[in-house]
Amino acid sequence: MSTHPPQKRLGLAREPGDALFKVVASSGWLPITLQVTAMRATGLPVPLALPDAVILLSPAGAQQATLPEGVPVLVTGEGTARALPGHSVWIPEQPSAEGLWALLQARFPGGGEFLLVRGERSRGYLEAAAGGTAWHLHPWITHAERPLEPLPRLPDLEAVLALSPQQAEVLGPLAANLLRFAWGERSAQAFAAVGHPAQATCGPKSEALERMLRAH
Repeated sequence: MSTHPPQKRLGLAREPGDALFKVVASSGWLPITLQVTAMRATGLPVPLALPDAVILLSPAGAQQATLPEGVPVLVTGEGTARALPGHSVWIPEQPSAEGLWALLQARFPGGGEFLLVRGERSRGYLEAAAGGTAWHLHPWITHAERPLEPLPRLPDLEAVLALSPQQAEVLGPLAANLLRFAWGERSAQAFAAVGHPAQATCGPKSEALERMLRAH
């Protein structure tokens, strides 16, 4: 009677039912929920009450921000869109800040005043791209990612996946003896900065994650 080897276990900050959780499972790994950070509200006031549109970079921002009704919302991808029932949501062809910038220019060719909902450690691409143009962005930092206190003990795993630079900074020392995967170059840089480089990095897309995991 033939036996199959046990699935390799990958820890990531997603719950069963999440799209990335399903990608990990379809890649031949056993996904295990591992939360080492949490989003904390900043409590900062909204800098623009009546924008022409709202730009949202993540589901965390959607959870933290109370958005004006009747104003279109530009989001990076489907995950953020699902967190905005009842709003008119536009999604770029490319799920990235670069894609959002192209979508903003196409939808509002004359420019305008826009509310940018983001986290504390957003890479700032949109602000840099829009600087000195007719597209005036008003950043609203609604949340910040922080390590859990105390940190949890790692379950029995073969690998971890960092989905943000903050997660990589925490997981690097915790997972020093495991495979370390990075979602995006900024997470890979954070792993390296704490002395525990990632063994593999993928672009921030589901198909790139699946290719990376199947290769390991």
